[in-house]
Amino acid sequence: MKNATQNTTFDVHKIREDFPILHRKVNGKPLVYFDNAATSQTPLQVIEKITNYYSTYNANIHRGVHQLSQEATDRYEEARQTIQQHFNAKHAHEIIFTSGTTHSINLVAHGFGSILKKGDVILVSALEHHSNIVPWQMLCEKTEAILKVIPMTELGELDMNQFDALLKLNPKLVFVNHISNALGTINPIKIIIEKSHNVGAAVLIDGAQACPHIKPDVQELDVDFYVTSAHKMCGPTGVGMLYAKEYWLEKLPPYQGGGEMISEVTFEKTTYAGLPHKFEAGTPNICGGIAFGTAVDYMNAIGFENIAAYENELLEYATAQLSAIEGLKIYGSSKQKTSVISFNIENIHAYDIGTIIDKLGIAIRTGQHCTQPIMDFYGISGTARASFAFYNTKQEIDRLVEALKKAILMLS
Repeated sequence: MKNATQNTTFDVHKIREDFPILHRKVNGKPLVYFDNAATSQTPLQVIEKITNYYSTYNANIHRGVHQLSQEATDRYEEARQTIQQHFNAKHAHEIIFTSGTTHSINLVAHGFGSILKKGDVILVSALEHHSNIVPWQMLCEKTEAILKVIPMTELGELDMNQFDALLKLNPKLVFVNHISNALGTINPIKIIIEKSHNVGAAVLIDGAQACPHIKPDVQELDVDFYVTSAHKMCGPTGVGMLYAKEYWLEKLPPYQGGGEMISEVTFEKTTYAGLPHKFEAGTPNICGGIAFGTAVDYMNAIGFENIAAYENELLEYATAQLSAIEGLKIYGSSKQKTSVISFNIENIHAYDIGTIIDKLGIAIRTGQHCTQPIMDFYGISGTARASFAFYNTKQEIDRLVEALKKAILMLS
């Protein structure tokens, strides 16, 4: 198997060789992929791991005595340990494999359905993806708890003074994303976690947008729950992670019933398996979990400090180049920001921009980005969003700028 690119020197052109899709053409033009906030691309190292799994040791795990089952089980649990070490969880059983961030959040929300009481307050930030809003609304409908919103500012940051005021309501739970998928804002989660704990609230951090750019240390953060998806960080779709402190995993009830999550089953009573299996009912995405571990190894081989430094260069360059386009407005201008730029061009719908530049081989995202409350705050129907990864280049940004100028000429 090809080894991951090492981080002695950051060579973006060498890194790009790991990504076959970056060499294809779209509409006769070389692909420029700037939709990384929706999903990242997949390197050969991960693709080969998936192929190798199905070619050599595809089997169901944990319950088989035969060689293939044992090999698959070993690889799957090794991936759990890789992810544990990456996030610095205290125990491997604090890492729960899920189908992704949305699944992880719903698992926690379901669990608190048996804990929250009528009138309890829970806080969600105004910067959240719908997947970190809707499950909590459903929880409030079930428990009659009260959902309060931490407001945002024009800069696309959370209003921390209002957050302090809301803490006086003694919330039971606080939900905040680490990085906004729509604006790129990096939230001050360390402070949020500490202040929330001071009033007895548990904290869930949605790390889906952060994990491609930042290496979170869950013990240092002292976070109760941290969730992410593999496909945001060079892994496959359909698999993700819930980190939770052992205390909470012991306290919360199982999310689903079935095979794997049981200890003893009779028609009179069923007892549940220990961690992590208590929350992993049924046959898991075995190949996905193994490939998730490979993706984490790949990114660590490049180095998250290298990734952050290079992506910051891209962000600064793109911000300057896009800001020079007449009539273009960028939403979200926090000084603490990662490589996402949401923008609109005066009198041109974002969808039309996205459609035209796609004809020039450039992939961006248009719409509300599953963050309608943010769009409502700015009084807009949506934005065009360019999001960059460590395998993108300044030359690709130049192509985006030229494409946008052509789109303006065509649509004005």
